[in-house]
Amino acid sequence: MEHIVFLDRSTVDAQFRAPRVPHRWFDYSGSDPEVLSERLAGATMAITNKVRISASVLEAHASLRGIMVAATGVDHIDVGAAEARGIVVCNARGYASAAITEHVFMLILALRRNLLSYRQSVAQQAWSRAPGFSLPIHPIEDIEGATLGIVGYGATGRLLGERARALGLDVLVAEHKGRSATRPGRRPFEEVLAASDILSLHAPLTPETENLLGARELRLMKPTAIVINTARGGLIDESALDEALRAGRLAGAGLDVLREEPPARGNVLLAEPRLNLIVTPHVAWTSRVSKQRLAEQVIENIEALAAGAPIRVVSSRPSSPT
Repeated sequence: MEHIVFLDRSTVDAQFRAPRVPHRWFDYSGSDPEVLSERLAGATMAITNKVRISASVLEAHASLRGIMVAATGVDHIDVGAAEARGIVVCNARGYASAAITEHVFMLILALRRNLLSYRQSVAQQAWSRAPGFSLPIHPIEDIEGATLGIVGYGATGRLLGERARALGLDVLVAEHKGRSATRPGRRPFEEVLAASDILSLHAPLTPETENLLGARELRLMKPTAIVINTARGGLIDESALDEALRAGRLAGAGLDVLREEPPARGNVLLAEPRLNLIVTPHVAWTSRVSKQRLAEQVIENIEALAAGAPIRVVSSRPSSPT
């Protein structure tokens, strides 16, 4: 019988059907490090959205056979240590691509059309005092004809590209940073940065992608460009982004993720309100439909592993790059 423990159930507001395998199921709304060992005692499978599972935790629980990540990113799991102990790590994939793509467009349109500035002007009665019917006091840029650079071309990056082309954007797909050879359909990383009016990040957070956009990379971009990040906060050097926005070397940024979440100890980007920066609290993936798809994939992963044929397996070994 499977002993299944959901370590942070409150992070996924969806219905999880019962797996079609003999099991016992234990839910915890969240799990701090000091209670993790007790809750995993005897568990054969653990479900986690964001609870960290380190090599030391894995070593202490010999019964564990599988870790089901209720998300796509696995940077909070020591996948290499799990593999070494024969523990299978499975994630969820593509469940929120549509939701995240819509969120990206929301951020792009709000920034390109100066939504926050116009909202503020109306609230401050500037329109009421205007001499004419219109108040075109903040610049507005169309997205049709603009160049969208995509960094990370998995399911979400591909869907974003498809929908962007349908709206008349010129789409450039970036090759991996530092890669000497460029695959068909890709452009060198730095070339994409320099050419983009909008740069959208969809890469996983790994040692290779941490601080993917730093001061040097941001200086390569047009001062009229905007950056969108709905992937992982660690992809951007937040201090460098703050400086670029303040200095006018970047027109704006839309972020759904930060390096530390929640930003309980503060964040340089949240120190003061600004009209060229939109930050949402890691909610791009949380549409009702997406959360239910995620729940179904978690259960499918459990059933597949119990049957001896695991699916959506994550490996620490390099896979085909996106």
